Order: sequence, then C-alpha cells, then structure tokens
Amino acid sequence: MSHHEEPTISVLILAKNEAHNLPGCLHTVSWANEVIVLVDKASDDQTEEIARRGADMVAVRTFDDFASQRNAALQLATGDWVLAVDADERPSPDLAREIRRVISEPFRPHVGYRVPIRSVVLGRAFRYSGTQYDRPLRLFRRDKGHWVGAVHETVALDGSSGQLQHSLQHRTITDMCTFIHKINHYTTLEALKFQRDGRQFYWWDVTLRPFWVFLKLYFLKKGFKDGLEGIVFCFLSAVSVAIRHWKHRELIMRNPEIKGAS
Repeated sequence: MSHHEEPTISVLILAKNEAHNLPGCLHTVSWANEVIVLVDKASDDQTEEIARRGADMVAVRTFDDFASQRNAALQLATGDWVLAVDADERPSPDLAREIRRVISEPFRPHVGYRVPIRSVVLGRAFRYSGTQYDRPLRLFRRDKGHWVGAVHETVALDGSSGQLQHSLQHRTITDMCTFIHKINHYTTLEALKFQRDGRQFYWWDVTLRPFWVFLKLYFLKKGFKDGLEGIVFCFLSAVSVAIRHWKHRELIMRNPEIKGAS
C-alpha cells in the first residue's frame, strides 16, 4: 500500500420496485465508501425501506428520464469516483478488487472506465445474443462526467476512458411477464423520444426494421447458440422494435401538427 491517500468511491443505484433485487445488490457493493440509492417515487413495494436499511443515503424522486435520475444521484455523491449499477446488477468480487486497484494507481491515464456486462436472461446465462458485448461506461471520476440521453443514457466524459477486465453480473428479464412489462415500458419512452426529436415515421420501421434486428441478433450475433431462450429473446427484441415505432406512429396520428407520418 502506498502512502498516498486512497481515493473514495460512491456507488449509485437506481431502483423502482426492486425489493426482490436490492438486498443482493447492496450486499455486493458493501465494500464502497458510500452507497446512494435513488428510489423512483412510483415504487409501491418495500424498495425504499430496504434502501434505508442498507444504503448510506436514499433519495426519492419522481421519474422524468434516466439521465436525470442518475444525475440526481450523482449530485448527492461525495466520493472521488462513482460506480453506477442497477438493482439487478452485481459487481463480482474480482471487479470490486479491480476497481479499487485502478482508482488507486497514482498515475492513472483515464478518468473513466467501461465495464463488461454478463447477462442472465430468462434464467439462462447468455453468451451470444444478450448484452455480453456491452461495455458501458460505469466508473468515472465524479467531477469528470455526467449522464445525457433520455432512454439509453450514456456518460459524457471529460477525458479518456479505459476498460476493466472483470464484469458486472446482470440478472435481467427473469420471466416472460417481466419481459413483456419491460418492452411496454421502454417502447413508450422511446416513442416519446422520437416524437420530441421530431423523427419521421416510415412504413419500413414496422415492417423491415424488426426483421433486420432479428437477423442481426439471431444470425450475426449467433443468438441461435443461446438455445430456446435465445430464439425468444431475439424474436421479442425484434417485436419491441415494431412496437416502439407503432407507438411513435400513434403519437403522430394524435398530434399531426408535430410531424407527419409517411
């Protein structure tokens, strides 16, 4: 251990109706200096109580978009570094050690780090068509980044980023009911974003585009190697694209003065 002062780290967790996931998540981030949970005001389970028992700071906020939720948590953080995780994600012990090591290096080349995600979808560990190629920027110096983007939010980083070797374990979409609910929720947010951005609707958005998404996931990403769960994941991912664009079309039909469909 060098004699320079160890940097501190804050873990930021967003949670809405995550009573079943949050205890496990809090357990795997107990090594952090500070744990902040931002609870969605619409939560109607025990999420807030669990957060107050296990986190250093809890805030309840009305959801507007994901970037704003994460930035609200960021405002509360005091650590030199922040690590963003979702309630259904678990940093492995190896990842925790790696994070501690990289932020303690005296001559760090980077102010942020991308973290691999390992997904369990519908009870199966995905190796091909899930999020295993995702390397989102999840760890960064608190004063060097903030989130942008309403739906698939990303970190705007003031400086260079590196990549960590160890992964976040992501237990997503545990069953079909959850999958359908998630598709419905996200497609609504995406359709609203299309409308806000003034995007046009085209007939191929609901005809050709979903087929392309299925082909890309199933054949190019080798989703067929993820078994029956892989087929269902690829198919429903394609269906969600059609739903997203159809919802966008409905918004246009209701408000034709905003942007016309074609």
